[in-house]
Amino acid sequence: MELPVVYLPDIQANLPDIPITLTRVGVTDVKKLVEVARKDKRPIVLVSTFDIFVDLPSDRKGANLSRNFEAIDEVLEQMIKSPVYEIEDLCGEVSKRLIDRHEYALNAEVRMKAEYVVKRETPVSKISCQEVVNIFAEARAIRDNDLIVRKMIGAEVLGITACPCAQEIMRDKAKKELKALGVEGDIIKKFLNRVPMPTHNQRGRGIISIEVQDTNFVSLDRIINIIENSMSSQMFELLKRTDEAAVVERAHKNPKFVEDCVRDMAQKVVKEFPELPDDSIIIIKQINEESIHRHNAFAERTSTLGELRHELNNIGK
Repeated sequence: MELPVVYLPDIQANLPDIPITLTRVGVTDVKKLVEVARKDKRPIVLVSTFDIFVDLPSDRKGANLSRNFEAIDEVLEQMIKSPVYEIEDLCGEVSKRLIDRHEYALNAEVRMKAEYVVKRETPVSKISCQEVVNIFAEARAIRDNDLIVRKMIGAEVLGITACPCAQEIMRDKAKKELKALGVEGDIIKKFLNRVPMPTHNQRGRGIISIEVQDTNFVSLDRIINIIENSMSSQMFELLKRTDEAAVVERAHKNPKFVEDCVRDMAQKVVKEFPELPDDSIIIIKQINEESIHRHNAFAERTSTLGELRHELNNIGK
């Protein structure tokens, strides 16, 4: 004897008490293991955190959140058979599955973040060490006449910045003190050019986000290198005394305001990615955690790549 099929009520499909549209409904902090393939190298396994959303129309009480988990698990299972090389493609595929599963949604959004380990070598002792950077990707699927998927890739990297303002004050003080001691002007000039003056430092956080399309590949390692090389100095987990001296000297010979870091990153992005189309959205941020103030310094540039190219091409004209 067959048991009767029991149909459970779909409470989420009911009309809500207050029928207004919601911009995002979903789940956050979903932990998943993601295996990213690399050509001629071992794959990278990332412990990743996902935020997954759809919009909700005014005539539905709730979203079917289990479909979010089904969509991401389905894509991750497929990755075992057909490896993914870019995390933004993974997010894009999940966002498309969300739109398919949530027939009432016009937008689906997926955000992924993970820690990525890069190998570095200390500047003097040449000791190999590992540095951890934060990487992230986003994708948004938009239901229109055609399905539109917009994807973004980015990284956040720690570094050191040295304040130019305080350094100039200390340079002026050193010049006066040396002059008072009877040191000749030419010697003072040579000394100050060789030995950088003290200043206060900040731990800087540089962030770059780049919108990508299916035909373009943006290397995370290139983004990370741009951020690292746009501050006063890189940061290292392991330093011998000779390395420590070299890092401090490098930072003080290359003082930068928070604004300088953003402008340097912008210029390097334009130079590094000539293949990207002009309508790619670029977001660049720098946050310097001050050492002698209670506040932090912040600068940002958001624009299309074409706008940045135009500005940089017109410098000096």
